[in-house]
Amino acid sequence: MPELVIKNIGMLATPLGGAAKSGERQGDVQILEDAWLAIDNGLITETGTGAAPGGDNIYDAGGKLVTPGLIDPHTHLVFGGWRENELAKKLHGVPYLDILAAGGGILSTVRSTRAATELELVNKAMSVLGRMLALGVTTCEAKSGYGLNLDEEIKLMRAVKALGDLQPIELVSTFMGAHAVPPEFKENRGGYVDLIVNEMIPSAAEGGLAEFCDVFCETGAFTVEESLKILQAGKKAGLVPKCHSDEINPIGGTEMAAEAGALSCEHLIVCTPSGIEAMKKSGTIACCLPATSFYLDATYAPARDMINAGVPVAFGSDFNPGSCPTNSLQLAMNIGCFKYRMTPEESLTAVTLNAAAAINRSDKVGTLETGKQADLLVWDAQNLNYIFYRFGDNLVDDVFKKGTQVV
Repeated sequence: MPELVIKNIGMLATPLGGAAKSGERQGDVQILEDAWLAIDNGLITETGTGAAPGGDNIYDAGGKLVTPGLIDPHTHLVFGGWRENELAKKLHGVPYLDILAAGGGILSTVRSTRAATELELVNKAMSVLGRMLALGVTTCEAKSGYGLNLDEEIKLMRAVKALGDLQPIELVSTFMGAHAVPPEFKENRGGYVDLIVNEMIPSAAEGGLAEFCDVFCETGAFTVEESLKILQAGKKAGLVPKCHSDEINPIGGTEMAAEAGALSCEHLIVCTPSGIEAMKKSGTIACCLPATSFYLDATYAPARDMINAGVPVAFGSDFNPGSCPTNSLQLAMNIGCFKYRMTPEESLTAVTLNAAAAINRSDKVGTLETGKQADLLVWDAQNLNYIFYRFGDNLVDDVFKKGTQVV
């Protein structure tokens, strides 16, 4: 007899499989009505429709919608301070690169982060994670990148590791020392790249503090050549490459990262047809960040073109203190559905299976089927369309992580 049976599911909506979906298959979502799930040892052991089997514990879903837990594949979770003081500049049309050049932007957060203790960073992020969990996120990627020296980057990654042990959301760590060039290296860019390659990456890899290496390949950040050097060094050390690319200017970062074997390229607001073709050729996942475009009043990534070209599309929240200060992946998926003209089924895949694949977790999470972790949401909804039709509210009623109700 299973430990837990979730019965009376009005609609169970889930993609299936252990790999990212692309093209027409991105919208392949299994819909089961009057469904049930059996769970043992945190794993799904059986699914079905009609009369549910008995179990040690029974949860009645009350005829509501059940989906996999949401997976956020792109956040900047741990940082000091906020940047609400930049709001007026943004409203007056001051470009981000101008704010950065004046010592604001990422560099402002770097100062606040360096001034914070590890415990202060952990406590602040714990509050954020509590809200994310209530909004349905059960797995979350977390990037470093606001320390920009060896000790401070290690501090951020240690904080992520501690957070993973303190609360239910499963955290996946990404090293991103290449987020910006710090002020002390303003006249010595090459010296900072060498520091990343020779000291930061080995420390992150050898200490088991990160799985991925990310770089901001953009005007005012890191060039294509610098980014390639960093990603290659990370790959040599065992860190899987990722890349922030085509956020502001299409300087060739997506093409470079895809050729370097990046698991995902992220942002992609101004991604070109050649960037889309490069991702298609390499099997790279496009991690689009619709809430960032909304907050910056920018254009939206050509996600529809990516799907039509056969590139898997995932959504992330891009939670960070500057360009996207929201921890609501629900909001991001609502914006993505409308602004990318993606169907509810395609959008569900973008925040479950494809998001899981973008952080190398699609063998464990992102779908509701036998053998997967029992990470699932019970929504205040009767069907899938409803959670995309509504926006601005938290429609998650209950959250299960590994078969345990955590909200």
